[in-house]
Amino acid sequence: MPEKADRVWRNARLATLARAQPGLGIVEDGVVACRGGRIVYAGPSNAAPHFAAMEAIDCEGRWITPGLVDCHTHLVYGGDRVQEFELRMAGKSYEEIARAGGGIRSTVRATRAASEEALLESAQRRIDALIAEGVTTIEIKSGYGLELEPERKQLRVARQLGNLRPVTVTTTFLGAHALPLEANQDKDAYIARVCEEMLPAVATEGLVDSVDGFCETIAFTPEQIARVFEAARRFNLPVKLHADQLSNSGGAALAAAYRAQSADHLEHTDEEGIAAMAKADTVAVLLPGAFYFLRETRPPPVALIRRHRVPIALASDCNPGTSPLTSLLLAMNMGAILLRLSVDECLAGVTREAAKAVGQEREIGTLEAGKWCDLAIWSIERPAELIYFMGFNPLHARVWRGNSPKLSSTAPAYDP
Repeated sequence: MPEKADRVWRNARLATLARAQPGLGIVEDGVVACRGGRIVYAGPSNAAPHFAAMEAIDCEGRWITPGLVDCHTHLVYGGDRVQEFELRMAGKSYEEIARAGGGIRSTVRATRAASEEALLESAQRRIDALIAEGVTTIEIKSGYGLELEPERKQLRVARQLGNLRPVTVTTTFLGAHALPLEANQDKDAYIARVCEEMLPAVATEGLVDSVDGFCETIAFTPEQIARVFEAARRFNLPVKLHADQLSNSGGAALAAAYRAQSADHLEHTDEEGIAAMAKADTVAVLLPGAFYFLRETRPPPVALIRRHRVPIALASDCNPGTSPLTSLLLAMNMGAILLRLSVDECLAGVTREAAKAVGQEREIGTLEAGKWCDLAIWSIERPAELIYFMGFNPLHARVWRGNSPKLSSTAPAYDP
């Protein structure tokens, strides 16, 4: 008796990224089948059940990977920071610009002033660029409102993007991103508002899936971020952290203490922080776009991260000030060239480990039965091409929850 399937992709080479398989989990002659939007089989054709499928698709030897996951973005914002870019090119540092009222605060002004419709329109252009490269899941942070209503506005727009586009959106509340001008330098009072007013409101309204903070000399101390994380615990929300980007502020260790999903940036993290992340099973999210754009010279401690077997994810960090990047393919190239990651690490970093960084490793990130059928189908001869090329997109087709453009039909419709 043949097994029922909605779609079957045949004559494909697979990079399953399954943890139980070595390397990328390569299958040279592979089949993927889905039913009800979920994978029911992914593996070699000679071991596949006989499927009675509504649609059979000949991939003509193309590669299939899991759909890509961008696990750290600030995609929804108003305005841009082109003028600050010019200042940096003239020699000003990121910290100098931030302390003079630029940086995050300038985007806060523009985001507060923008209508929800304007924010949605500009964010759609950015998310479409990522989708066009095979992204099927994307995390979007708030953090450019820094008061309740504009934070709500950002998160509502993020939710709308997930309704308007065939992509899974996870949302993160980043109220502890920077100190707004009206706070009059009183960080403790502002953190109290984040914990007692903003976070409870957005959590109760179902606008947020996780909570983030910026632990840094120009932002908030570990003690202040710990208060935010305690508030997140009260709403059973997982946490993550912008950690140790500009200095070793103990951010990685703090994230680990709260069993954070991820600690992100990590350029200045020491071995103690990395070891703590390993014990807490916290993902290291590396952001080569910001490293490149800010002309940083100290990369994250990749050797330490490997030594302690901390999972490594990569993300675009799409934002207007430090990583105006809407290409996860280019982020992989930067990860290899600038951070010295291997091909396997880069591909795992935008699939399996990125899924773990957003708490979705049981649902996405590998080609395994039971997971959502999110696929990227590539016109390439070997997976390394996805990292090797710059400014070239070899995506042939993108599948989200089992739905994709038809390539070529080779089987009659299944009649139940």
